[in-house]
Amino acid sequence: MSVQTQQITTPQSNTPLGKTVLVIGATGQQGGAVASALRQAGWPVRALVRDPHSAKAEALAASGVALVQGDLSDNASLRRAMVGAHGVFSVQPSSGQGAAYGVSDEDEIRYGKAVADIALESGVRHLVYTSVNAAGPEKTGMGHFDSKSEIEAYIRTLAIDSTIVRPAGFMELLMLPGMGLDQGIYTSFLGWDQKGQFIAAHDIGKIVATIFRNADAFIGQTIEIAGDETTGRKLQESLSRAAGKTIHYHRFPDALLQENRFLGRLVELIDDGRLAGNADIDALKETFGPLLSFDAWLAGPGKPLFEAALNSADAPLALR
Repeated sequence: MSVQTQQITTPQSNTPLGKTVLVIGATGQQGGAVASALRQAGWPVRALVRDPHSAKAEALAASGVALVQGDLSDNASLRRAMVGAHGVFSVQPSSGQGAAYGVSDEDEIRYGKAVADIALESGVRHLVYTSVNAAGPEKTGMGHFDSKSEIEAYIRTLAIDSTIVRPAGFMELLMLPGMGLDQGIYTSFLGWDQKGQFIAAHDIGKIVATIFRNADAFIGQTIEIAGDETTGRKLQESLSRAAGKTIHYHRFPDALLQENRFLGRLVELIDDGRLAGNADIDALKETFGPLLSFDAWLAGPGKPLFEAALNSADAPLALR
């Protein structure tokens, strides 16, 4: 899907001072980046948190974010959190994040619809929902992607001003342990010369903050977002430069992809283009300003994750 966007100006005076944005998932990667970007732009920010005494919640409070205790399964807490809110950033945990979250695809859909319904009920002026670049009318066969397509479609039926962003794969996810960096290799989904798009969580925050600040330019839009495009070859070059030694890149072997249908289906979606990404990165940069390349991310906000992966003793996924 092509990016639907336009070049705009983003003066600070457009920020509606005193108008609060509720950020769902503020203790996570996307929500945390959005909360930070909004605070830096001068917005009052509120966060729905399960445990206000957790380290991440206390860090949010220290940065000036107001905390409301509750969770997505508790509609009463959602209503409390949205009282007087001008905007809502909506992201839900999904089954694709692993069993530790204990969230089913049905849960994600229910949570996403509840956030949208209560935003409408509460008089929220602008709802921004974050989805995935593989979302769309054609089912992917991956529950944690198709759930987002269903939430998107539901939001579009509601009489609320909304914007949907569809991020590419996170650069942060490229640094999961077990990809083999500690052994001088890196194993992932892309073919040697196959293109794939990625985005840093930091830039999701930057983009969403701009969308809230310039709502009239983005209401009703679905925007696919990415910050850089790479290949297996370029990943090897980037990782080798950052490591100061040769890192050998490999795509997941066919035998593993046949054995592990989850990984296999992800690769199929990359091969057919839906998960590889189709964002117009140049247009995004014109609209939202500079976005992090993978090299810049490795040298900046991604450096701690990269160094941790280099020193990880976990066996590569391809060898498990």
